[in-house]
Amino acid sequence: MMSTKSKLKNNAILAAKLARYNVGIIFANKFIWFLLASLVLMIFFSVQNVLESEIITEDNIYNILLLPGILLIFYPTVFGIQSDDDAGVIEILFGIPDYRYKVWFARLIMVFVVVFVLLLIYSWLLSVLLIPINKLEMTYQIMYPILFIGSLSFMFSTIIKNGNGTAVVMVLIGLFIFILTDQLAESKWNIFLNPFAMPSNTNELIWAGTVSDNRIFLSIGIVVSLVYGLFNLQKREKFI
Repeated sequence: MMSTKSKLKNNAILAAKLARYNVGIIFANKFIWFLLASLVLMIFFSVQNVLESEIITEDNIYNILLLPGILLIFYPTVFGIQSDDDAGVIEILFGIPDYRYKVWFARLIMVFVVVFVLLLIYSWLLSVLLIPINKLEMTYQIMYPILFIGSLSFMFSTIIKNGNGTAVVMVLIGLFIFILTDQLAESKWNIFLNPFAMPSNTNELIWAGTVSDNRIFLSIGIVVSLVYGLFNLQKREKFI
């Protein structure tokens, strides 16, 4: 009879293999190009800020990381379902009980963790090359809009069921959001609100409240998008 220690060891090995397999599917093919593009953009924005700004602040660092972060989350959430289809495993996955909870939810968590780690590394690089920053705080704050965009991408991918179609829709939505960003600027409804860019004529307590409301708004959007997307994955006949 297998001991408890052996069972735990076997389960850990199985979990590691499943994680490695899922990472291979999620981040396959084009992800490396998005990773390289995010790194190039971060370097470009860093150089631009150094040339244009007399003093580099946390406000600048946040803006430098924003677009690279979106690029990192874009491919795995937009093309994830299509990657399953291309790999020929989507029908097998739909045969697993509680499919949305056991497979794709776990995959999304893996995606979010990987993106968080990459942004933490980017924050460390900027902290070394530009100015010392609180790397965990910076990464934590930047993850709110990144997770919102990622969750929205995932939701639309379950509706459109095609990576290229989802990518087009998300680019259009992204352009619309960026246009609204200038108008909303310091509003709690600004998806890309920069918590480190407190206006000079605003009280600290009021700004803290605005940032807090914004994070609550984004958190609700993240949860709603994920739940709706996972619910769509129960409709097996629409994907096979």
